Amino acid sequence: MTQQLTRLLDIPSRDLVRELPPKLPYGPILRRYWPRVADAELKRRLARSRAVLIEGPRACGKTATARQVAASSVMLDAEPSARRAAAVDPAFLLEGETPRLIDEWQLVPDIWNRVRHVVDERPGRGHFILTGSAVPPDDITRHTGAGRIGRLRLRPMSLFELERSTGAVSLRRLLAGDSVPNVAAHLSVRELAELVCVGGWPGHPGSSDEDPALSSEDAMAENRDYLGEVCRTDARRVDGSGRDPAKVGRFLQSLGRNVATCASMATLARDTGGPNQHLSNHTTRSYMTALECLMIVEDQPPWAPHLRSRSRLRTASKRHFVDPSLAVAALSAIPEHLLSDFEWFGFLFESMVVRDLRVYAQASGASVYHYRDNTGLEVDAIVDAGPGRWAAFEIKLGASRVDEGARTLLKLADRVDTDRCGKPAALGVIVGSGYGYARPDGVGVIPVGGLGL
Repeated sequence: MTQQLTRLLDIPSRDLVRELPPKLPYGPILRRYWPRVADAELKRRLARSRAVLIEGPRACGKTATARQVAASSVMLDAEPSARRAAAVDPAFLLEGETPRLIDEWQLVPDIWNRVRHVVDERPGRGHFILTGSAVPPDDITRHTGAGRIGRLRLRPMSLFELERSTGAVSLRRLLAGDSVPNVAAHLSVRELAELVCVGGWPGHPGSSDEDPALSSEDAMAENRDYLGEVCRTDARRVDGSGRDPAKVGRFLQSLGRNVATCASMATLARDTGGPNQHLSNHTTRSYMTALECLMIVEDQPPWAPHLRSRSRLRTASKRHFVDPSLAVAALSAIPEHLLSDFEWFGFLFESMVVRDLRVYAQASGASVYHYRDNTGLEVDAIVDAGPGRWAAFEIKLGASRVDEGARTLLKLADRVDTDRCGKPAALGVIVGSGYGYARPDGVGVIPVGGLGL
């Protein structure tokens, strides 16, 4: 199995994403599998690690992704008998052809340490794939999987994975120093609003004639139901705390109103409590921690480069849901609301682009940050893969603001100490629609419908 996986590593990443066979080795194929950027990373990790943990929010496609390469499986959330057997002997769940998928492993927490010990005793690599949609308390995983269990983060699908982007502008090539090619990618404002509202959840596009794609209205209703379950059940289940579902819902609404901003915890507390109620920062922090454990939110940390100037860096993170559709669902919004409030629409569009950049950046070993300093200079996204392999992007819904974005990026490039950080591999303004090209000043213009791996 390891040799088969290693041979796949020579396939160009874009071809691998599009041409991976939707093969289920231990059963018939009942549903279409939408290939993921993470497919290639999963194979690489299985080839070098003894086990792999796939983490991500519920319904982002972890199980389906794992089943493309798993040879056997046990589904702990769907098989009560397996959980009962594990209460007697957790090692029982590890028996089976490898790679063996153990789905929702956190339901039987003892599995973690069992896997650690078993992989120490077995030769070779790629024995187990664990998936989980919640992070259990630290005392359960106090023995880390370092050196044994690799971690892979899976997020909702990007526009490239949804086949709404051509991927002609490759982030990987930009980080290698290539300039933006001449491309065209036209998405109407209405289409962009629907893409933001529906989100990148794999269950929405459909998988067969018997399982057709959901309408936009049904997909948005599913997203609202998803958050309703988070409020009623998931936020309590993650750590056993008795939280008021109504307050969790108001906190989600506050996050939705403040998406893609650096709203402080105090701001979120005031907004959640409303004019007649006081919500402490401690309580607000506990809500945020629960949502982080469920991987529903994923803040964008600040970038801390070496600077030539004496500017002081701001250290607040930007607030994001793992998919902007959850911000829309929290406020029960529909595309018409976005089209009547372009300021909020702009923040949501930025959050969608950050989601996609995270998917593409992870495949290149990079992380996504934002930049903000005390002079008021802000840059929406920094993709950093190490010295000389960083790129900065401004994200503008309308192409009319390209010049503004380019000026900001050039100011940042002049402010960073390139002797220590290296020169930027790329500067780009990501827009909602239109043409992609390289400007005379070196800044690229990138339509989101052309951005890809």
